[in-house]
Amino acid sequence: MLKIKGDTFRSSLMACALALASTTALLPATPVHAQARALPDFTDLVDQVGPAVVNIRTIEKVAQAGNEPDEEMQEFFRRFFGQPMPGVPRQGPRPNRPQAPDEERPRGVGSGFILSSDGFVMTNAHVVDGASEVLVTLPDKREFKARIIGADKRTDVAVVKIEATGLPAVKVGDVSKLRVGEWVMAIGSPFGLENTVTAGIVSAKQRDTGDYLPFIQTDVAINPGNSGGPLINMRGEVVGINSQIYSRSGGFMGISFSIPIDEATRVADQLRTSGRVSRGRIGVQIDQVTKDVAESIGLGKAQGALVRGVESGSPGDKAGIEPGDIITKFDGKAIEKPSDLPRLVGNTKPGTKSSVTVFRRGSTRDINVTIAEIEPDKPTKVAADRDEPAAKPSASAAAKSMGLALSDLTEAQKKELKLKGGVRIDSATDAAARAGLREGDVVLAVSNVEVANLKEFDAALAKADKSKPVSLLFRRGDWAQYALLRPAR
Repeated sequence: MLKIKGDTFRSSLMACALALASTTALLPATPVHAQARALPDFTDLVDQVGPAVVNIRTIEKVAQAGNEPDEEMQEFFRRFFGQPMPGVPRQGPRPNRPQAPDEERPRGVGSGFILSSDGFVMTNAHVVDGASEVLVTLPDKREFKARIIGADKRTDVAVVKIEATGLPAVKVGDVSKLRVGEWVMAIGSPFGLENTVTAGIVSAKQRDTGDYLPFIQTDVAINPGNSGGPLINMRGEVVGINSQIYSRSGGFMGISFSIPIDEATRVADQLRTSGRVSRGRIGVQIDQVTKDVAESIGLGKAQGALVRGVESGSPGDKAGIEPGDIITKFDGKAIEKPSDLPRLVGNTKPGTKSSVTVFRRGSTRDINVTIAEIEPDKPTKVAADRDEPAAKPSASAAAKSMGLALSDLTEAQKKELKLKGGVRIDSATDAAARAGLREGDVVLAVSNVEVANLKEFDAALAKADKSKPVSLLFRRGDWAQYALLRPAR
């Protein structure tokens, strides 16, 4: 065995240590990813944005009741005790008395933020809705009576104006750059506690909770009174308006929603210009496209908006959009889910000529439509049978195997439904009933093949691939939808 003397061993060991130290010094530093990231510091953001966040109090006028006892209570005493209510003198004819003035009562507390140095303030529509007076308090304790410029209930955005100049205004951020997991901060007046700061992260984007708004979801603590306050990113920019919470208790439960600032700004610009918001419409009722339906009709993936009904005389009707069409694009922008369509159409100026791409009977086509201004929905009508007798029910062997008894539409039914053809379902059992079909439905197409009568229905059904679910496009009243027939084996 090799033996090394003590001094020689210690010298060798020291030399190795020095060599190792010099080699380590040449190695790259430990990656940052291997180290824990420090928590963000919000103090500078509070100093930067805080002066532009305001407290909003609203007052409503309530008719003040007189000092006389309730008439029903007086009648109760007269009937059951045979005398007037104690302490109430007998009354003769009631003289004309001046009506008591309306009483002003506090209605609610919310938040807002200054858009421009000349006093325009953004908040939620529900904060100022029904208010007879709006009071805005700045962080420096100055209080102003505000004038409501406009409020849009569909997006829950409102703009009010205070008479002041040289005010600190917020900086608007780019929502498209906001990332899930990013730190954000809120400032507001929860439960009336002014200038309260809370923080969290972005939990999700494009969260669907309404027709016109893809909300930003966060876990920032938001409570009553925070409504209308700003959601702020780490660059000190406003990216949203705090608007809603998900709660079973009425208080914060870890899920809150903010209106994206780009959507809110678009609404606010119109409110400041005209006091109202103008939105586009094409007059179609839409629904979701399921995965099974998409596969059965050759669409591929579940995307687009299924047109279930077209309002008579609407832009969509005039342009040739039909129930059963699947709208996949609007002005070249893809429709991934049904809620995308009303947002895109709603943000289009009325009078604009737009292109709508639809999937119909296995192929796509572009349809030009002139956008109209949105108006209240009209009630849908259900086609009623006339005195004209219906055609005798018929069912081929193929239709019977699906549980269907069918008949051709009468001329009166075609006129009522505004259809050129189709077959009426007189009874639905077995596979047809399981698919949700029922008496009175009108079948328009089988496996992407349009059918005008029983003969065409039988021909289309005979050619359909029976190893796969057979898709039927049908009308129920004014609504169109798909059903998938799966015959029992």
